[in-house]
Amino acid sequence: MVLFLELTALFIVISFLVSLLQQVVTEEKIKSILQRGNKAKSYISGTLLGALTPFCSCSTIPILAGLLSSGAPFGPSISFLIASPLLNPVIVILLWKLLGIKLTVFYVIAMFIFALLAGVTFNALNLEGYLRSVRIRSSQNEESQNNPKWVIALKDAWNFFYPILPYLVIGVLIGAIIHDFIPAEFITSISGDEHPFAIPVAAMIGIPMYIRVETMIPISEALVSKGMSMGAVIALIIGGAGASLPEVLLLNKLFKPRLLAAFIIAILLGATVTGYILYFIF
Repeated sequence: MVLFLELTALFIVISFLVSLLQQVVTEEKIKSILQRGNKAKSYISGTLLGALTPFCSCSTIPILAGLLSSGAPFGPSISFLIASPLLNPVIVILLWKLLGIKLTVFYVIAMFIFALLAGVTFNALNLEGYLRSVRIRSSQNEESQNNPKWVIALKDAWNFFYPILPYLVIGVLIGAIIHDFIPAEFITSISGDEHPFAIPVAAMIGIPMYIRVETMIPISEALVSKGMSMGAVIALIIGGAGASLPEVLLLNKLFKPRLLAAFIIAILLGATVTGYILYFIF
């Protein structure tokens, strides 16, 4: 219940703020955030913008919808979507405590490159055609133009939130059941250093095991102390933070099946490859 209320508040507040932003800043200005300079700079801008937003993966979706509905370029928007939960200051600081400065720098560089490459690849594969038509801010008619901006923003926030409410309830319930009834000992039994296939398994486990980043880091620290390999821990964190089950359910409102499948596969590949690099190098 607490998690559901937290996510509900986050969605409404962030949708409200995004709607206010779209009323103050024109669509052209919003697009320019991801269209500055050449294509390389636009992808870097999208990744940096995502890294500077301290939100969990689910909270990023209303912002992504706002970017896409305002005409922001698709590839850099995907880089933003991936970078936001994986590179925000909260997870970087907590990882520093868990891994130390050397491994944290490796993680930041790896995730920055991953977000950039994912955006470029999605754009090259022409996956933009698999977006659903979703907007946070409705077109303003004469009546809405006469209303205060905060009233319009509240209406927009609710119009975005209520269609995804069932998905949010389902995702939180499933995540809570998995979190409460699958013991950590079971995960560590298949994720030790002697099990090289533990890394992709951990990445797949991380997706349905939705946990706030602030909670995931202490749990990861405990798993390491019980013998879980560092590569598997990183894969677990990337899988859980990058494509949690509630996020996947909510992205279903924005992405058609092929694009949603590509997103999940990208997160799994990013988590697995990063985990193996960490496993063999460190």
